[in-house]
Amino acid sequence: MAKKLVIKVTAGADAPERCSQAFTVAAVAVASGVDVSLWLTGESAWFALPGRAAEFELPHAAPLPDLLDSILAAGQLTLCTQCAARRDITEKDVIEGVRIAGAQLFVQEAMGDETQALVY
Repeated sequence: MAKKLVIKVTAGADAPERCSQAFTVAAVAVASGVDVSLWLTGESAWFALPGRAAEFELPHAAPLPDLLDSILAAGQLTLCTQCAARRDITEKDVIEGVRIAGAQLFVQEAMGDETQALVY
């Protein structure tokens, strides 16, 4: 089993099932003791803002705020630099614990030894 899991989620409310799957896998991995780094890109970038996860609805899925909280508590949550800039999101806007970083760091994390990367 990989010692680290890097997940990039590109979907938000525009593709709710794909979005929910990414957050669910990240939260389950965190709960299993896996080192998790979840990257918010594309439309999922909005979930780096306070209250936005509460607006997300998908029947028969765990509430996104709960998944987000568990990931923030024991994993790493990163907002893509370019995605943030395109949406006028700055470091002062995001939930505490969210970092903003770019592709170089994503590649560095994804290419680490004993790391598995997933993209949703």
